[in-house]
Amino acid sequence: MTDYQQLNGLALAYVGDAIYEVYIRDHLVATGRTRPNQLHRFATYYVSAKAQAFLLQQMLDEQLLQGEEESYYRRGRNSKSHTSAKNTDIKTYRMSTGFESLMGYLHLSQQTQRLEELIAWCIQKIEETWE
Repeated sequence: MTDYQQLNGLALAYVGDAIYEVYIRDHLVATGRTRPNQLHRFATYYVSAKAQAFLLQQMLDEQLLQGEEESYYRRGRNSKSHTSAKNTDIKTYRMSTGFESLMGYLHLSQQTQRLEELIAWCIQKIEETWE
């Protein structure tokens, strides 16, 4: 396996996007949502670029990230992507990429407990905004 520390931010984000979405899908099914259109609609509350940028900003505001985690977020945020944001502005898109990069880093470095801790925090934060 490639040394995750050598991966660029976009490669980390590629992995992080998938990992985060799996956790969110597991959570939604565990809460009793089983209809596909319902699952997709609820999943977007958690996995959209806007939601991920919001969550990352909250993590920064609450000083939740450790030094190395913040550097992997910045690596993803500062990566030059050849694709453009579809439904959001570039700042939100880049912050979202940074969020995914952080998730990818935690997964690839096998920091499962920390990954799950942050994802549980994200789920709680999103659900608080629904209330």
